[in-house]
Amino acid sequence: MTPEVALEVGRAVAGLFGIERSQARIVIGQDTRVSGDMIVHALAAGVCSAGAHAELVGVLPTPGIALITRTSGANAGIVVSASHNPYQDNGIKIFGSDGFKLPDSIETQIEDAVVSGKAAESSDSKALEIGRVRFNSEAPRAYVDFLKTCTAIARPHANGLNVILDCANGATCEVAPLLFTELGVALEALHAAPDGKNINLECGSQHPGGLAQRVVSRNADVGLAFDGDGDRLIAVDDAGEVVSGDRILAVCAQHLLRQSRLRNRTVVSTVMSNVGLGRALKEMGARHITTRVGDRYVMEAMRASGAVLGGEDSGHMIFAEHHTTGDGLLSALMLIEAILAQSQPLSQLKTIMTPFPQILMNVPVRSKPMLDDVPKIRDAISKVEKELGDSGRVLVRYSGTESLCRVMVEGPTDEKTRLFCREIADVVARELG
Repeated sequence: MTPEVALEVGRAVAGLFGIERSQARIVIGQDTRVSGDMIVHALAAGVCSAGAHAELVGVLPTPGIALITRTSGANAGIVVSASHNPYQDNGIKIFGSDGFKLPDSIETQIEDAVVSGKAAESSDSKALEIGRVRFNSEAPRAYVDFLKTCTAIARPHANGLNVILDCANGATCEVAPLLFTELGVALEALHAAPDGKNINLECGSQHPGGLAQRVVSRNADVGLAFDGDGDRLIAVDDAGEVVSGDRILAVCAQHLLRQSRLRNRTVVSTVMSNVGLGRALKEMGARHITTRVGDRYVMEAMRASGAVLGGEDSGHMIFAEHHTTGDGLLSALMLIEAILAQSQPLSQLKTIMTPFPQILMNVPVRSKPMLDDVPKIRDAISKVEKELGDSGRVLVRYSGTESLCRVMVEGPTDEKTRLFCREIADVVARELG
């Protein structure tokens, strides 16, 4: 990700979303990476050169930027973040004026405009319509106020709750402590001092071990770990055990069911969700829809089915009765709401779902042929699936961003699951590595 690329992306977005509107407005925000300022200003330059205005909201979680885009009447929103990745990485996410992530077809149009040089040509034709940059310092306040309207957590009820946050030295560092303090929660915030290079560094949703230790030592009720751009949540229960996204989904599904708020009694998750989630949902009388990996595909299925709850085991969770995208802070509020409403600790609530042992192995590959077209890999998968029967499952897929084949197996015991996973991974390595 370079300033030159960001400049062209800014031009392309402004051209696509402001083509028939004089002086369109594009919201741009970022996480705390050291490269963020550079890329944001390159994007802003591109937006302005194409005749649109750039509205900079500074450091704000990805869902906060989606909210400001939707509620302020902007033409589009751009997030500069690499999510849970290390600080050296950076990327660009784009939201439409409705606050939803763009479909693949629109992203392809933007990519084509950047690669072909058409974005620059469009900018040149608008040289007399240069836009301006403005700074919106009220965005964090607006986002916190929005989140407070989404929850039934009452201050007197929350006063006895002891919560520890892990802000991952990322985009939630300002807004998360502000939100929970204003709700009356007894609060301690960890990893809330970003320096541009410590985002996600041995902290946050990818590394909840330190948070777990702190929850135990402080005798806290719950620990809440976000990722660098604030759209993921991984929790730690009162016993210091990490609670995955799947188990949080199960807890929240039960909570919404009891309140008659689980529309169509449906929950959406990806094919990477643990078998235990599907079984838990079935036992509580809910329908379970699975999609390909990616929160945008979860949202697409939610919109098609009318579901209001969906997510991924990684901690992306979408509460569509409130928001258009995954939101770690909103997920945290919904989880706390469930704890308070049912007057049970998270260590008890999470037992609604029993996860199957799951092993994931990443195998480096030279190429990515269709797996069904590689006989030895196909046979290895079929053999393991036959041995597992109804007591587990196999999922083998390529990474969308790396030269890796991901082999995931769920089974009845850790030992058998690891053995089966290694069996398939070794074949993949021999055939494609």
